[in-house]
Amino acid sequence: SPPKDPHETAEPVVPLFVDRYFICWYKADVKGKSCEDHCLPQHSNRICVTTLAESHPVLQSGKTIKSIPCQISTNCSRLQNKVSGKFKWGAQFLTELAPLSKIYCSDGEEYTVSSCVRGCSMEVNENILHKLSILQEKPSTEGYIAVELPKFEESKNITEGLLTQKQYEVMVKMH
Repeated sequence: SPPKDPHETAEPVVPLFVDRYFICWYKADVKGKSCEDHCLPQHSNRICVTTLAESHPVLQSGKTIKSIPCQISTNCSRLQNKVSGKFKWGAQFLTELAPLSKIYCSDGEEYTVSSCVRGCSMEVNENILHKLSILQEKPSTEGYIAVELPKFEESKNITEGLLTQKQYEVMVKMH
């Protein structure tokens, strides 16, 4: 019999939680800004998570994050979003282009993270505010930006205008 490949594993590879329960959708060039791509994993229960896509400038080498404020305007902070109960009382309603936070980098560049889906803001990931590096180190898991719940009647249409994983990969190769 042929020799075993040392890189071959006897154990089956277990898919990550995100790979198993979520379908990833992508929004390219958010608000017309080149490469400012967002990834939107959607759970089978319709909840969406907003993360930065791997092509986003903040995730490219050499970028250092200085701060991630969630104060959108004088009267609006995403951190004041307190959701309770079955009907999600207190949730802020978001449009597709509603800003969730800003990201300020040490090179002076500034990026806005947008919701990309219509729905209720369930939470903003406060962990990224306390440990800025996890946004870059683990953007698709612990470094997520926010969680949103699309309206039930709109949940089947929220993927209109979004790219599938394969479409996104083709688009990135073309850039």
